[in-house]
Amino acid sequence: MASADPDNGIPSGRHVHQGTAPDTEVADRRRQAVLAGYHGDPAGARTLLFDPEPVVRAAALGALHRMAGDRTTDGLSDLELTNGLTDSDPAVRRRALEVLAGWDSASDVHWKALVALLADDDQSVVEVACWTAGEHPEWSDHTVGPLSVVAGTSKLNNGHDDYLCREAAVAALGAVGHAGGRASVLAGLSDRPAVRRRAVLALASFEGDDVEAALRSALTDRDWQVRQAAEDLLGVEPEGSPTQDS
Repeated sequence: MASADPDNGIPSGRHVHQGTAPDTEVADRRRQAVLAGYHGDPAGARTLLFDPEPVVRAAALGALHRMAGDRTTDGLSDLELTNGLTDSDPAVRRRALEVLAGWDSASDVHWKALVALLADDDQSVVEVACWTAGEHPEWSDHTVGPLSVVAGTSKLNNGHDDYLCREAAVAALGAVGHAGGRASVLAGLSDRPAVRRRAVLALASFEGDDVEAALRSALTDRDWQVRQAAEDLLGVEPEGSPTQDS
């Protein structure tokens, strides 16, 4: 859950709408796009894919994705998804990545776009791209390298400047379980607590003496959630807890 800004109580998460609220006309067009998705109106949604406002384009893309699940409706196409992944606005790119995470007919064009977005200039796009990469283990040969760059490849925490991106990358590396991500997952154990927690859980996808040693070291981590995750993976009782023999 995102924390709140103590000055105004607004969540500090990056997915809060930035800038001024859409004006009435833009809000109406966005509403039309959303309703098109529920009413099965692909033509109406498709027209709004080219709207000058990103919030409308993102809604139209989501509407067509909703219709794509109905084989009797002309929903989002592969080309339209690709266009969304390369949109000029990060809000549209994020929405397209969310769609790609569950896209069954994804192609080489899509994984290439995903790899590019793992190095996007916008940190919120990188975070969602990491999550999407974790949903497609079949692309891990292509994504493990970029994910490792985001996560960091050494204890110097030389990954992405935004720890949420590093956290998402470590989680994705654990989800795909590619051997090429092993070093970055182990390196994540020296990062801040949120990343360390993800790294411990990600180690469930790997085996070896170094993994065992890392998990045992995590048993004494100063963060209790890191310790608990390591205890669960190793199947050991937390220190000071009652045992079956007591």
